[in-house]
Amino acid sequence: MKTVILATNNAHKVSEISNALDFPGWEFKTLRQMGIESDPEEDADTFLGNARIKALAAHEASGGMAALADDSGLAVDALGGAPGVYSSRYAGEDATDQDNNDKLLVELADVADADRTARFVCTLVFIDEDGSEQTAHGTVEGRIGYAPQGEGGFGYDPLFWPDVFEGTCTLAEVPQARKNEVSHRGNALRELRAKLEQGL
Repeated sequence: MKTVILATNNAHKVSEISNALDFPGWEFKTLRQMGIESDPEEDADTFLGNARIKALAAHEASGGMAALADDSGLAVDALGGAPGVYSSRYAGEDATDQDNNDKLLVELADVADADRTARFVCTLVFIDEDGSEQTAHGTVEGRIGYAPQGEGGFGYDPLFWPDVFEGTCTLAEVPQARKNEVSHRGNALRELRAKLEQGL
């Protein structure tokens, strides 16, 4: 059995990752499940940089086990790519999803519909037991709405209208399985799976 440490304790991510990378003999465990303390400072200015920081820290803290980390966020064109790497703490270090969504709506209050384009971005870094690294990147294009809509998902999902749904619903209004088919993390995981399969 190959155990891969996920550099997260987010249950949403654990489920999505384990379903996408369901290689025979692989199991995925969070830091908490493995009893590992790893909370490095994410001080890079790119998604790739922060994902690499987390993956390396988990790899080292586990004594050299395989580790997978992601860094993801929302990039809004009218805000010059913000909130970007600061997506989870856009409204402050202890901000809730609602706090972040409220701030985003305030920042975009005077922005016309045509200029509310945005994308979710996800970068994955996988470090194997031998220290080799694979990276993958995924995005999903869309627009920011004017009020939260939908009870599912998390983060900015209730405000994000993916282009692929052609204006019919937000990411928070679709079942998790459907979201995984189009999401930035789903796209990044499919790219990573293809790369990893070449080495199996």
